[in-house]
Amino acid sequence: QVQLAESGGGSIQTGGSLRLSCAAAGDTESVSCLGWFRQAPGKEREGVATIHTGNGDPFYHVSVKGRFTISQDNAKNTLYLQMTDLTPEDTAVYYCAALDVWYYSFCGLKASDYTTWGQGTQVTVSS
Repeated sequence: QVQLAESGGGSIQTGGSLRLSCAAAGDTESVSCLGWFRQAPGKEREGVATIHTGNGDPFYHVSVKGRFTISQDNAKNTLYLQMTDLTPEDTAVYYCAALDVWYYSFCGLKASDYTTWGQGTQVTVSS
């Protein structure tokens, strides 16, 4: 089983940038997809970006496309989310998630598909 631990959150002003990291430990061989999700107060958890662990194909929510970049470093077993041009609407707890089932060909943004979750890291963007 895989374990996930996020880091890199914080407080930043509008227009700023942050990079989130997610370290994966344990048995990662069966993980098809990794993703970043976020949950703002009073809102449902939503998918932000995903990446296929086999071919590296990314997929983004329309609200972050062009501003956020998801990437993985297989040697370090680490997932990243580079966030730029941040706005207050990006304020949320950000979660790293793994779809620990082999083999999925497409990594969607549906939270219920993902089997393993990190504890989350807070991102606060002020105007």
